[in-house]
Amino acid sequence: MASTSDSDKPSVSNVEDNRSRLCDEFAAIAGTDSAVAQCYLAENEWEMERALNSFFEADLERVFEVGNSPERETSPKPKRQKVEEKPPGGDCIDLTEDSPASTRKPSEEDDNKLSLISWNVDGLDTDNLAERARGLCSFLVLYTPDVVFLQELIPPYVQYLKKRAVSYLIIEAGEEGYFTGMMLKKSRVKFRESEIIPYPTTQMMRNLLIAQVDFKGQKFCLMTSHLESCKGHAEERMKQLRVVMQRMREAPDDVTVLFGGDTNLRDTEVAKVGLPSAVCDVWERLGRQEHCRYTWDTKANTNKTVPYISRCRFDRVYFRPATKSGVQHLAPDHMALVGLDKLDCGRYTSDHWGIYCSFSAG
Repeated sequence: MASTSDSDKPSVSNVEDNRSRLCDEFAAIAGTDSAVAQCYLAENEWEMERALNSFFEADLERVFEVGNSPERETSPKPKRQKVEEKPPGGDCIDLTEDSPASTRKPSEEDDNKLSLISWNVDGLDTDNLAERARGLCSFLVLYTPDVVFLQELIPPYVQYLKKRAVSYLIIEAGEEGYFTGMMLKKSRVKFRESEIIPYPTTQMMRNLLIAQVDFKGQKFCLMTSHLESCKGHAEERMKQLRVVMQRMREAPDDVTVLFGGDTNLRDTEVAKVGLPSAVCDVWERLGRQEHCRYTWDTKANTNKTVPYISRCRFDRVYFRPATKSGVQHLAPDHMALVGLDKLDCGRYTSDHWGIYCSFSAG
């Protein structure tokens, strides 16, 4: 009868050496000590990926629990930010880096495209918030957008993103309550400065976040906002839209301007305000495709339990190309909705669908 020779079996010393190495690697990635590393690795049969997922799931729960504490720490944020901060070291693992299985070398055409995701992530809904935040990161891996506009962020959500999306620079439009933010892919987008424009008569803590950036040698002005909610606040919402459009119209002619956000707009309100001649609604420019019309759809999205069906195009992207001679002119070439699949918890990443779109030389 055939038998396995002793030489085919890993020696005790080899096993110990291997496990010691795994503990060191785990501790370095997770920013913890070897005792904690050994505990998580042993519980997960010494499989690094499983152990890290288990650790960060527990860590994420602690991060979100901070939001319930009156002594929550928030990092101070200036109204203008001109210098990129280095990501905190030691305790970060980037969940937005391409996985080896999905890595591909982009073509020159893809490489010169600007890609964008705009999404109201519904941070005010704390149910399954940890898994939903991981869901957002999974879409960042899948689409690797250059720019991300986010609405309804809360401080613990931002803390999580800063730890787990270190390939992005994160700019916030607030420190307390809920607010908007931007994420810029550091390897592709060069940040120059940002500012926050208050809406003087808002009753819902709303403002306009603007960032000046460079992409492939071209100047871009990026804007995001969460306009006043609810049907009864149409007048305030239209006032806010006028502020956005004025900023888009007044940008220098060598700058490409992109706005994305949860506008809560109805088409009749946009018609009353009117868009400047150089500004286009990207969804309309791309042919009003039905499959990405409704970003708020209680018929399909069950995160909110409501006794009615509401299907609205609340989330919108507006675009104004640079017009100066000699400056590369971009145009929108694709749009899709993201977040349409339920997570393992049985809920969606948000009660809104996200918008993905890309822009290329026209």
